[in-house]
Order: sequence, then C-alpha cells, then structure tokens
Amino acid sequence: MNVENLVRKNILNLKPYTSARESHLDGILLDANENSIGSVVAHDWLELNRYPDPNQRALRKAVSDLISVPQENLFFGVGSDEIIELFVKIFCNPREDEVIICEPTYGMYKVCCDTNDVAAKNVPLDSNFDIDLDAVKNAVTEKTKLIFLCSPNNPSANMLSKEKIFELAKSKEVMIVVDEAYIDFAKHSGLAKEAVQTPNFAVIRTFSKAWGMAAVRCGYSVASEFVTKLLFKVKAPYNINKLTSDIILRAISNKEKYLKLVDEILNERNRIAAALEEIKRVKKVLPSDANFISFAVDKPQTVFSYLESKGIIIRDRSNQFNFNGYLRVSVGTIEENNKFIEELKNILL
Repeated sequence: MNVENLVRKNILNLKPYTSARESHLDGILLDANENSIGSVVAHDWLELNRYPDPNQRALRKAVSDLISVPQENLFFGVGSDEIIELFVKIFCNPREDEVIICEPTYGMYKVCCDTNDVAAKNVPLDSNFDIDLDAVKNAVTEKTKLIFLCSPNNPSANMLSKEKIFELAKSKEVMIVVDEAYIDFAKHSGLAKEAVQTPNFAVIRTFSKAWGMAAVRCGYSVASEFVTKLLFKVKAPYNINKLTSDIILRAISNKEKYLKLVDEILNERNRIAAALEEIKRVKKVLPSDANFISFAVDKPQTVFSYLESKGIIIRDRSNQFNFNGYLRVSVGTIEENNKFIEELKNILL
C-alpha cells in the first residue's frame, strides 16, 4: 500500500523549520545565538550552553545497536505521548478524519485525538481483551487513518494477537500504531523488526517502565523510513534535550542493570498474582505480561479508599469502559508489595 495517501496534504507539503544544529555540531559555533561563553550549570560530561542534535544521531545509533533495527527507522520523542500526538497530527485532518481505539486501553490516544479535534471511534476489545478483528474491520471507513493498539495492553496487561494486528495491516488501507511500552516485561521480542518492513505499521516504546527512567520523559518509535522522516519533519526543532539524550545513553550502556530490574519485577509480579489468587473475595486476577496486575473486586472504590487511607496508592480502573470492577496495582519493592498484600487481606478477608 502507499502510506503517502493517508498523510495530510499540508504535512506532505510542509517545509520544516531548519535549525542551526541541523548542519553543524562542531567547530566555532557562532550561528545559533547561544551563550558561547558557558552555562550557569557546568559539568565536565555535559555541555549545556549549546543546542542538542536535532537529528538525534547518538540516540539512534545506540538504540539501533540495542534492538537491531536500522537507525533510519528510529525517532525519539518526549515520552511516548509526544509520538502519539505526532501520529495524529501527521495523518488526521481535524474534523474530517477518524482514529480507531480499542478500549479499555491507554487514555492518551483519545486525549490526543480530542485535543486535535479528531474523532476517536471506540471498537471494544473482546471478552479476552484481545482485538475483535471483524468488528475493527467493519469499523474502518474511508475516514479512518489510524488505529492505536496497546500490547501489552494497559490496563488489562495482556499481549494482543500478532496475527490479528498484521491481518489488519494487510487488509486495510490504514496506519496501525502499536504501543509497546510494557514489552520488556512480556519476555517477547515485540514487533519492531516487522515495523521496519511494513509500510503502514509502527511501534512505539519507552524508557519510562523497564529502564526506570520515567522522570526523564523519553520514548521512541520504529517505522518505515518514510514515516520516520515525517516524524522528524513535524517535531519541534530540539525536542530531545541534551540532559535527556546523555542520561538515556548512560542507561543503555548499563544493560545488565536493566535486565536485573526486569527479572526482579517479574518475580514480584508472579508473587503478587499468586497472593491475589488466594484471596477469596478477589473475583478475578487477569494474567499479566506487564509490570502491573489488574484484579476485580465487588466494591473497588471502597477497597481503593481503604488502601489510600493506609498510604498505599493503586489505580481505580473500575469506571473505565469495559473494565467494571477492576483495580490496577503496579509492582513495587518487596516491602511495598508485602504491605499492599497485607492491607488488601485486611479489608477483603
């Protein structure tokens, strides 16, 4: 298929802003109205008075080596959220086009649609929280430009069917974006390599979860070279700052710590799930491929409020579409998890 047909015409014709650092990162730099003398905050390892690389070359090289995809297919954003919004901006004309989301799912897909005045059409996941393939296919119209999917899904924590995802990509003239924020916890390689080779398919990932870098706000996408160039075309000139870039590079160089953290989280996830299964008044515990577990109880608001009164903060997802009665708990430290289980038993036993 020709993805260019899905792109907004003004984006195809857009002449992007050309920043000073597009062409030169080294030399006697007197071109960008920076403070050439220095920065108020100085570090030997970090130059803050110069604008960062708008082409994100060091980050693209590091992640290319990390996940074995070409640099030309990588783009970095301020968390996954910036990338989600850029996809809406690139493909959807306000008040004309539409996006399909499959709830229950991550709420920012709809928020980004709403802020850009683009219709978000909900095609609910099936009873197993997987894609309802026939329903999604039937919902696609000539106005449909994007489908957002989350795998592992938030809040249900399960992987979506790879076969269904690619059946959609193959059968429909629509751009499919799969959010793999939690893929590190699934012991699954994910779909990054497929995104390189499939014109109407992209993957989004983040450093916020398994890498423990939520405060840094850095995510990335894997997509065709054409789509990746569009993302660079519409982004802010210096969307990834030097502090973010350097600390992410340091994180990537410490891959052993990342692997250790993931193993610890998976061990605790399994322990929490087993403990929840033993509590009779917990009606259902959903299997998890993420770093959280969703479980159903009779009075979720009451349970949430009780835990809150004990200083234990989880998420009440019982009012989310197609997710009645469910609470969501993230995996914490051993001590935090013990306290959560203890207090949950106090109110439910």
